[in-house]
Amino acid sequence: MADILVYALHYEGAFNKNSLGAISEASKLAGEAGGSAHAVVVGEGISDELAATLGEYGAGKVFKAEGPEGLAQPVVDVMAKVMGDEGIDYAVFGGGLLGFEVGAGLAARLQAGVTMEVTNVLVEDGKLVAERPILGDSSISQSRYKTKGIIIGRLNAFELKAGGSAAEVVSVTAEPSAQAAQASIVSRGEQRGADVDIEGAGTLIAGGRGLGNAEGFDLLQTLAEAFGGSTAVAATRAVVDAGWYPYAGQIGQTGKTVAPKLYLAAGISGAIQHKVGMQSSENIVAINKDANAPIFEFSDLGIVGDLNKIVPKLAEAIAAKRA
Repeated sequence: MADILVYALHYEGAFNKNSLGAISEASKLAGEAGGSAHAVVVGEGISDELAATLGEYGAGKVFKAEGPEGLAQPVVDVMAKVMGDEGIDYAVFGGGLLGFEVGAGLAARLQAGVTMEVTNVLVEDGKLVAERPILGDSSISQSRYKTKGIIIGRLNAFELKAGGSAAEVVSVTAEPSAQAAQASIVSRGEQRGADVDIEGAGTLIAGGRGLGNAEGFDLLQTLAEAFGGSTAVAATRAVVDAGWYPYAGQIGQTGKTVAPKLYLAAGISGAIQHKVGMQSSENIVAINKDANAPIFEFSDLGIVGDLNKIVPKLAEAIAAKRA
């Protein structure tokens, strides 16, 4: 029997979409392995009613603890206690920077095996087997665990499925570790692009060095506004490193992994590091003045030309169409 614990990231009255997907995946896997899926929520003033809604996505119990949101070590303390008290052998995370940090810390605390960037999980003889792409996504490796296993998914790897009933909510208190007392959140700051959820966007417009400068993102923002709805602006590592756009909007091997319905790449060459972060997009459109740019090799539609002329015309056409 394999019970699974999932960390549900919470902020301002809402649960992270990737966390909900991880709960759905854990529920499916636990059912196949003859176990149960549960969730952990750490936050300040989270109501039992809100925590119980995680049952709709497959959580049998929700272990709720008071603590600072956005810090990893308090979550590690709570999850380690719950896994020890309840005899749970596996923890699953939906990805994201905090998920990576908590998962790594939990693995160290429990002396457990850990696998990151997981895209698929199997059940073999009642135990979980994690699969992750390697060698530039050209091959798949499998991880099996001797005792406890920590599985950290790639963003958008787990499909969100609702339809369950309210979960039982159990309040827990964990003794803070020495590490948990070493960090505190002083304030939350906002930067350009940080308020946009690029992982959850249905349409993403990404800019690269071909934009020429930071002001080039104004063109992309205008295009995003023309699309409307769930549209966001993102960037490559090169322009983030240059200070043109914040890290919160970076896509690629060292940024975020996305899978929107439409990915429009403006002035992006298509290096393998960037491809890894967006190749799961349903439709990929590339605009680049270099006809030999690598991105054209894996895009569904390629436009060779000056993006400074094409993007404004495209924004006008889309705005007119929507009107």
